[in-house]
Amino acid sequence: MPATAYHAVVAAPGFALGIRCNDDEITAIDFLEPRPEQPPTTPLAAEAMRQLEAYLADPGFVFSLPLQAAGTAFQRRVWARISAIPSGQTHTYGQLAKNLKNAPRAVGQACGANPYPLVVPCHRVVASHGGLGGFARERGGFLLEIKRWLLLHEHAELARPAD
Repeated sequence: MPATAYHAVVAAPGFALGIRCNDDEITAIDFLEPRPEQPPTTPLAAEAMRQLEAYLADPGFVFSLPLQAAGTAFQRRVWARISAIPSGQTHTYGQLAKNLKNAPRAVGQACGANPYPLVVPCHRVVASHGGLGGFARERGGFLLEIKRWLLLHEHAELARPAD
């Protein structure tokens, strides 16, 4: 399969989500520029599409997709912590770093390496000064607009710095 081929594409407001999978696990979800939906080519891609569309309709939806193991041990620890942040809430890079006994930049890098956006909701991690911070290794542009939309969709308030 070419690097740009997807097993399904979900259209979202202002962007799209490309789904890659094998028979048993999701291998990647990519943020894409807006494009038409692409019907699923496998049963797992159909289920992933259903769950992503359920989240887009209801930000409280809880995902239950099988994800292929990815990342370093540290990245997986960061992703596990991020996965525990409820919809509508945010944590700062600094808060997560403190809990993981590491640096905020390392947490940010782990967020940027997340192969499963929305399912592992890195958009819920924000800057300590009350701003959005980066997203998917970007400091502005298209991906940051997606982060802003996702937080608005979840009615999330930006985390406040600890006193």
